Amino acid sequence: MTAAARSEAPLQPSEFEGEIREFIRRDVAHLRRPQPEGPAADAVNNLNSLLDRVSGSSVQEIDDLIADLRNVRDFLQTEGERVQREITSYAQLSQVAMTSVKIIAESMQQWKAQVGAPGRG
Repeated sequence: MTAAARSEAPLQPSEFEGEIREFIRRDVAHLRRPQPEGPAADAVNNLNSLLDRVSGSSVQEIDDLIADLRNVRDFLQTEGERVQREITSYAQLSQVAMTSVKIIAESMQQWKAQVGAPGRG
């Protein structure tokens, strides 16, 4: 997929996660190149080791954040579906109540008409 096409099409969550991981891998790739040997190599290796640990924990934090966001997304989808079911249930209940009130009102009008009709009494 070209960069132009990628910028026009929205990324799916798994594609977005892959893009983040690839960006991080490219960003820290230069830190993993072999270093020259000698007295300075120990300092370079120590620095590389430190950077690997720092970037590794950062990558882990990003992975944890992605997992948390997935959980929140799943929770929100589930809650959205539950709320939709509740609204549908309340709408049906409201419709039944309105129909019942209409039937009762019509029955009361008929009773009033019978009670008030001339020739009764």
